[in-house]
Amino acid sequence: MASSSVLSLLLFHLFFFLNHPPSSTAHLHKLTTSLRSDHFSDLKPLKNPSPTRFFEVTKPVKVPKTKPCSSLVLQHDFASTYGKPPVVVPYSPPSHCKSQNFSKIVLEWTATCKGRQFDRIFGVWLDGVELLRSCTAEPRKSGIVWTVEKDITRYSSLLLKNQNDQIQNQNLAVYMGNIIDETYTGIYHVNLSFHFYPSDDSNFLKSGYGSRPDLIIPISRNLPLNDGLWFEIQNQTHVESKKFMIPQTAYRAVLEVYVSFHENDEFWYLNPPNEYIDLNNLTGSLPGNSAFREVLVSLDGKLVGAVWPFTVIHTGGVNPLLWRPISAIGSFNLPSYDIEITPFLGTLLDGKSHRLGFSVTNALNVWFIDANLHLWLDSKKTQGRLLGHDSKSSSSTSTLSMKGLNATFFIHSTRSISSHGWVESSHGKMTTKTTQDFGFMNKMVMAKNGDLQIVNQKIQFTNDLHTTLPSSTYTLKSTKTFPLYLYYDYTNQGNGSYVAKSKIKMGLNENRVKKVGSTLSRTLLNSLQKGRGDMHVKGHLVINGTGATSQVYKYVGPNSCYSRNVSSSNYTIVYDEVSDCCSKKVRFMKL
Repeated sequence: MASSSVLSLLLFHLFFFLNHPPSSTAHLHKLTTSLRSDHFSDLKPLKNPSPTRFFEVTKPVKVPKTKPCSSLVLQHDFASTYGKPPVVVPYSPPSHCKSQNFSKIVLEWTATCKGRQFDRIFGVWLDGVELLRSCTAEPRKSGIVWTVEKDITRYSSLLLKNQNDQIQNQNLAVYMGNIIDETYTGIYHVNLSFHFYPSDDSNFLKSGYGSRPDLIIPISRNLPLNDGLWFEIQNQTHVESKKFMIPQTAYRAVLEVYVSFHENDEFWYLNPPNEYIDLNNLTGSLPGNSAFREVLVSLDGKLVGAVWPFTVIHTGGVNPLLWRPISAIGSFNLPSYDIEITPFLGTLLDGKSHRLGFSVTNALNVWFIDANLHLWLDSKKTQGRLLGHDSKSSSSTSTLSMKGLNATFFIHSTRSISSHGWVESSHGKMTTKTTQDFGFMNKMVMAKNGDLQIVNQKIQFTNDLHTTLPSSTYTLKSTKTFPLYLYYDYTNQGNGSYVAKSKIKMGLNENRVKKVGSTLSRTLLNSLQKGRGDMHVKGHLVINGTGATSQVYKYVGPNSCYSRNVSSSNYTIVYDEVSDCCSKKVRFMKL
């Protein structure tokens, strides 16, 4: 029995398609009611009309002291680009640089926008290899500006391809589905640059197991398209795949996977079980399939790896005022996920085509997924063999209580994937064992007759790689933890008005240990973000509202440290402290 009280649930799952019918190519994702994003802009007159700088808190890219050789590779105004082909421009490696030996390459995306607009997902590809997945900031009347800097050195073999020969240029493609009309006026003005930093170390071009890959094969859709190059997973049985073939000289293989979730699954971690939807007659009104998702990666139909993604919240999500000017973790530079598939090289080195596939457990429309296959090549043919492969999983959903629209659910899931194999090359015989271990917990409470929703969730996964070389060993262990707490309370005020209050707390933590021979290095990352906001809405207009966010970010690496403690309220930075001191303690400011 659906009632007006279920409106609080619909707050998270009603999408606008701006007079365009819903389709797998619609990138117009929103977490809001029938409010339009422009009504969140400039609730009070602006004293300073200059553009507001938005940013995501992250560690600056560490670059050498050398002067970069920079290239503006794209300058474009993204206006009415929805449902149209990506912007494609020719790309060639820089030829005007004094030095051609680069130890660091940085992508810089700078964009401005003024007016009213939704947040838009976008991607950047070079010859089909994805370099960046990101979300735009939502503009205001006085304008905004934001910059994303990403270390893309791992793509050196692609970025410097054809550097010394006269082969046809590569293609750089950028897709951002934007719409301009009388209401939505924000045009995204974009500059995309690559900065090539000459090496200040004559030994930077190291070769071997831990070096940069020699070849990157795109596992994405081919142009021409009226969309991004990502595959689109539309439901839990949908599998997208692509054939590929690798050189018979490969001795290491790593699959880098890009993932983002939209429309009915943009907030999958808030989706109740289908039982709840059925008993309350909410079918067709509320996305379901419960609050657990995993991306499964198959090779020739066999499961070889998984991704349990970080819960990225886009810049219009929950309460858009939370993300102005501090953007949500991962929203400007969505994380990618590495899966070591070296043990399977014995299968792939047969000179034949093989197929990589992607699916999403419990998926609803729509997930955008593609991948880059990074390969390390030898000077002669290699051979290998898969020695063992195993996968185990478990998942359970418990209804702790349910009475009408009031309910409590608990989900617990685990998965373990391990593989073991050897490859023989000019480096000798290398034996690789890799393991992925995942754990997931989600407790969801529906209260106040469905007007209050509280979610406590934790994702943890460990990637463990151990490679035995003829004269050494290479080990890499990464443990990531993604905690999430979300509170959303809806109160009907009558006469077509209501108040919505939200609280959020989320984190991205990683402990990474690498050992090469007897040399051990450790990297620690802790990023924790908290926010609270409220909106008073009447007749689809925000009468008033507030948003406050604070974040503590701390990185400790083998040779450097970085920390930042920053807090904002209603577009204004109220506190910002940055340090590169490893011993400094950082604490949250109270919101």
